[in-house]
Amino acid sequence: MLIWERPEPPDRPTPAPLSRERIVRAAIRLADADGLDAVSLRKVAAALDVGPMRLYGYLGTKEELLDLMVDAVQAEIRPAGDGWREVLRSLAEAIRRAVHRHEWYADLIGGRPQFGPNALARSEALMAGLDGIDVDSVMPAVSAVDSYVAGAVRKEIAERRAERATGMDKHQYQVAYGPYLERAFATGRFPALEKVVRDAVHLDADETFRIGLDCVLDGIAARLAAPGQPS
Repeated sequence: MLIWERPEPPDRPTPAPLSRERIVRAAIRLADADGLDAVSLRKVAAALDVGPMRLYGYLGTKEELLDLMVDAVQAEIRPAGDGWREVLRSLAEAIRRAVHRHEWYADLIGGRPQFGPNALARSEALMAGLDGIDVDSVMPAVSAVDSYVAGAVRKEIAERRAERATGMDKHQYQVAYGPYLERAFATGRFPALEKVVRDAVHLDADETFRIGLDCVLDGIAARLAAPGQPS
């Protein structure tokens, strides 16, 4: 029986009452503070001031705990809007906000089946909001947005972690590597790259995400409007 359908142990009076919700909240606090490596059944039990064996009445493995954590974050992602484009934009932005609150979530996006109650509620809200798209086009459109968001937020989180590890932000990297790039461009071997680096507008993370998302949504719109596509 899946964790979502398995009943919890009955309540009992103890100095440290437990529930799946309390366990998951404790695990998320650990992960928010120190990443997924900080999450284990032993560490969660210690944070709740109980013995590790007590947790096994509520879940069987760390994998089940991760499933519960992912589903808890799904409750923070509720797409809304008028029309398919705004619904998909809302979905993308909500996922990004959730990842910024919970960096560890970026490590689990797309890697686990999402069938928990919050994930199903999110999917229901999403499908209802995409009612104007032909049923055969819904999943490819959602998958395109999901794939874009997953790649974008993982890159953002990787950059954050690199900054913390090295103590260098993006500007400091540019200063450090600037002389090397100048020497590389002076060879004349990279004219197209040099033009982009010197002349293109350099966007911040929010602008980069928004414009990239617009490119994906524009592509979906063109696909939906193409001759021969279901309307």
